[in-house]
Amino acid sequence: MGAALLRIDELTKTFGKNTAVDRATIQVDRPMMIGIIGRSGAGKSTLLRMLNRLTDHTSGQVVFEGRDVTALKGAEKRAWQADCAMIFQQFNLVPRMDVVSNVLHGTLNKRSTLASLFNLFPEADIHRAIDILDRLGIAEHAPKRAEALSGGQQQRVAIARALMQDPKIILADEPIASLDPMNAQIVMDALRRIHEEDGRTVIANLHTLDTARRYCDRVIGMLHGRIVFDGTPEQLTTGVARDIYGADASFSEEATSTEIGALNRTTRPAPIPA
Repeated sequence: MGAALLRIDELTKTFGKNTAVDRATIQVDRPMMIGIIGRSGAGKSTLLRMLNRLTDHTSGQVVFEGRDVTALKGAEKRAWQADCAMIFQQFNLVPRMDVVSNVLHGTLNKRSTLASLFNLFPEADIHRAIDILDRLGIAEHAPKRAEALSGGQQQRVAIARALMQDPKIILADEPIASLDPMNAQIVMDALRRIHEEDGRTVIANLHTLDTARRYCDRVIGMLHGRIVFDGTPEQLTTGVARDIYGADASFSEEATSTEIGALNRTTRPAPIPA
């Protein structure tokens, strides 16, 4: 194998006698948008948390641009977490804080303790935060409290906060699980544009097969902590999905879908313009 952008080798996480992620091995040679699917408890979130170093691994290795990130400690570990931004299902915003300040919190790892304590941000950072919000279509909400926004708008604020870190990788843990279909589409459109326009790798845990097919260049399926599928959206047939979810012949994709569509698609649907 040649030099990879990201290489995950035999990555494993155990909690007591339970194995959450079992020898996961993935190689990413270029920036792409990757979807990870699987039923609840398959190990998807634990895998992302190990990539970001929010959770320590039990064994294995994560190498990014030739550097072993699983061995990083202290300031180097925090720098990696800035390079590998995390977006969560529940947004993780400060509800009573205004939107632009929430976005500026993406720079806290680069600020002094005193500046962070008193929310002192350079004017250039404030302008950049507003530019990012404008890119995501919510600049007019910059002075509002985060709690005043809809769920879809709050998730875009969380994406803007991640972009303030200027990350090389964006990890999104079920970013649309709590959103209605329209807002889910807006958020996924935003993540796809960030990948295409910025050349950033985006890895998203997804709970719907149609979303994985529509937005991702590559789909990884997990079952009982193991990777059981790694292929293109076109290869994600109903039979493959049945295996990923450990389901029998009665499996229906509608149970995991946000839209009505054919089960065995031979071509990917064109993304709806933002």
